[in-house]
Amino acid sequence: MRARPYYSDRHDAGRQLAEQLDHYKDLPHVLVLALPRGGVAVGYEVAQALHAPLDVFVVRKLGLPGHEEYAMGAIASGGIRVMNPLPGITVPPEALAAVLAKEQTELIRREQLYRAQRPPIHIAGRTVILVDDGLATGATMRAAAVAVRQQHPSRLVVAVPVGARDSCQSLSDVADEIVCPAMPEPFHALSLWYDFMPQSSDDEVRTLLQKAWREHLSKTQPAATPAARSARH
Repeated sequence: MRARPYYSDRHDAGRQLAEQLDHYKDLPHVLVLALPRGGVAVGYEVAQALHAPLDVFVVRKLGLPGHEEYAMGAIASGGIRVMNPLPGITVPPEALAAVLAKEQTELIRREQLYRAQRPPIHIAGRTVILVDDGLATGATMRAAAVAVRQQHPSRLVVAVPVGARDSCQSLSDVADEIVCPAMPEPFHALSLWYDFMPQSSDDEVRTLLQKAWREHLSKTQPAATPAARSARH
């Protein structure tokens, strides 16, 4: 096993991941979609390096009742549900329904909170780079990839700084390209591969998204002419 983590924090991971995605830099119609909360800091750095817009794509893990850290599946915007096989485990229908209702409510809450009335960026015909801070089971990323596919991107790239090898490779049926520079074996837990990995907050996500939107807008809008500037004053 590697003796030390790969990344100091999520921003460092995003900058290093962007180096693996340099072939998309300055290309038209590239869109970085980050999975909140942890993927937004990574996605912010990727979008900055590639000179691409950043948006958020909300997905919620469906935790196994009593063992919520174990993903029995995930849901994403657009009514997408992806379930993991659970050999030898039976989840009562009423328990599954309760988890689904809870996570659907949280999915809607986060979309409204993070976007602040801003509509989603159009996906159809674009090269979409779907980013998270890592892959453990891959259920959340699979749900996101399936949901994005339904919106007809021209190309779908799954990009994470670190992940379990099987989880990364298992997404080849839903992604055109998978970029996962670190696949340690054994994987154990995502947090092992970061020096500093606190839980991301809603405020952090909102701040990074708003900063990315402002910066991209300033780069894409033409500079005002002297006459236009004087007219504003």
